[in-house]
Amino acid sequence: MYLSKTIYVRVWSCPMGAWINKFHPEMVVISEDTQARFDAGHEVGKLAKGLFGPSVDVTVEREDGKLDLSAMIARTAEEMEKGTPVICEASFSFGGQYCAVDLLRRDEEHDGWAVYEVKSSAHLKDYYTADVSYQKYVLEHCGVRVTGVYLVCIDTSYVLGEDGVVDPAGFFQINDLWDAASQAQRDTVPGTLETAERVLERGEKPVMELNETCVDCDLFGYCTRDLPSPNVFDLYRLQKKKMVEYYRQGLISYEQLEKAGVIKNKTQLRQMDYWLRDRGIFVDADPLREFLGGLTYPLYFLDFETMAPAIPLYPGTRPFQQIPFQYSLHYVEREGGEALHREFLAESGPDPRRAVAEAICRDIPADVCVTAFHKSTEAGILGKLADQFPDLADHLWAVARNIVDLLDPFQKGWYYRKEIGGSFSIKSVLPAICPDDPELDYHELEGVHNGTEAMSVFPAIQYMAPEERERVRRNLLAYCNLDTLAMVKVWEELKRAAGC
Repeated sequence: MYLSKTIYVRVWSCPMGAWINKFHPEMVVISEDTQARFDAGHEVGKLAKGLFGPSVDVTVEREDGKLDLSAMIARTAEEMEKGTPVICEASFSFGGQYCAVDLLRRDEEHDGWAVYEVKSSAHLKDYYTADVSYQKYVLEHCGVRVTGVYLVCIDTSYVLGEDGVVDPAGFFQINDLWDAASQAQRDTVPGTLETAERVLERGEKPVMELNETCVDCDLFGYCTRDLPSPNVFDLYRLQKKKMVEYYRQGLISYEQLEKAGVIKNKTQLRQMDYWLRDRGIFVDADPLREFLGGLTYPLYFLDFETMAPAIPLYPGTRPFQQIPFQYSLHYVEREGGEALHREFLAESGPDPRRAVAEAICRDIPADVCVTAFHKSTEAGILGKLADQFPDLADHLWAVARNIVDLLDPFQKGWYYRKEIGGSFSIKSVLPAICPDDPELDYHELEGVHNGTEAMSVFPAIQYMAPEERERVRRNLLAYCNLDTLAMVKVWEELKRAAGC
């Protein structure tokens, strides 16, 4: 049986996921967020190769682009024999169990080798211990004297210097996992290997019970494919713990939940009621009219696009710091007026924040009413820009203070229809109120369909050929434009429903 550390961790965390990945790979759909994490991990891994100075990477690829594991194992042995201080992707195999160590560092003092696992995260997670315990197990069975086990992750307090060159020693923090890895090697590695043998080698489909971690898994749709739709996992803001508790009690469908009387939240009760009885639109007219009456002309609709790179790109920024690079702005100058549009997309490459801040001050007067969907995001971005650029701070803070949240009528229960379901995001609300308009369908956009794709493609534009660069910029502008056009459509529907 071939078992890499990735497959091992998959078995450790969810045998069903490991089984699906091997025997039904067509069911595996990698989300944009997951792919973005993979990409970030690759970049962080490259940076970590310089953490302890010069290193030797033993990666070998075959002509088809796949890794040549045998050659990598042989090269590892050669470099260890030479006493190479740091070996990247050091590869070992024992009884079909394979692992590649991110950084294998020679420990002269203790006459052995230390394992360093690199992660593009700022926080320790349980599965990291499973990962390094498996590596320690394989190396020791290959006769390697392992003298240390460490996790290398990101220090979010690190600030990129004015020279724009990332210092690996400052960027990374090193955590000693020797005790945890040793205990896991004793307590969990043998059982996990037995499970891997049963599930992956003999093909036994595991019997698994859904738990809280399942809800965020890319395979959740597959594992819940036989449940009625909608179900307990679709309820608005129901805690994952409660979702799983009700599921295990057999309270899965809306009918079962309603009959049991366990749901008390008004928003969740309305969600179930409107679905079960196919009701129309719920409107709590008085507070909705009061909300809409507080919006004044000229009325602006604002949405930012941001990126949060794991490795900071601009001097003075930290890992995962939110960097705005684009916004869309629809506005209505007077009652009955048409919605006009402005937009801004910074140049890819230089720090975009100053250009964004100046454009906002140019496009939005300081004393007008501004709306956003989930305003804490837009207000937070404006506040950080104000802190960064004191000469623009008064104007930026004025805009931030005047933002009204278009999410409020939905979160506070003043408007609902069954098509909205259990999510009040703009991407759920828009198709519910405008179901048949292809111009308002995010799926019909070219190239950029969501914020994850936008933040991934923007920094890459600078390396594109001119024709491709212009095409991608058009795609970004079209996507961001739809976000604020959607807000206009939502506002118009709320006015119609309230009779304003």
